[in-house]
Amino acid sequence: MAMNELETERRSIRPIGTIYEEDEVVRLRLEMPGVAKEDLSVHVEADQLLVEGVRKSADEAGEYLLRERPDRDYRQSYTLDETIDRTKIGAELANGVLTVTLHLKDEVKPRRIEVNAE
Repeated sequence: MAMNELETERRSIRPIGTIYEEDEVVRLRLEMPGVAKEDLSVHVEADQLLVEGVRKSADEAGEYLLRERPDRDYRQSYTLDETIDRTKIGAELANGVLTVTLHLKDEVKPRRIEVNAE
């Protein structure tokens, strides 16, 4: 493969992530360094949460002598089960980390039952 072909070839990778539950929500944290808000897409299709981001390189003038940080696309999908409220999904991007907050449906949240005593 010629050097020019390597420079123009875009690779899609799965972002490094962590999923955890806290305070009756599920949080998904994905590392996506170099992705700007306008180059990020988070959406739900049927039972799939799809996360896509594009990292663009700066348009440096001149010819590269060394380029260790290529343009890259991030893509990952997650299957949402019936416990996730699809109308209450939030996303925040800060310092190259995307945090997606998935709220649990009210009927699956733990419920405290008050005990009456005489």
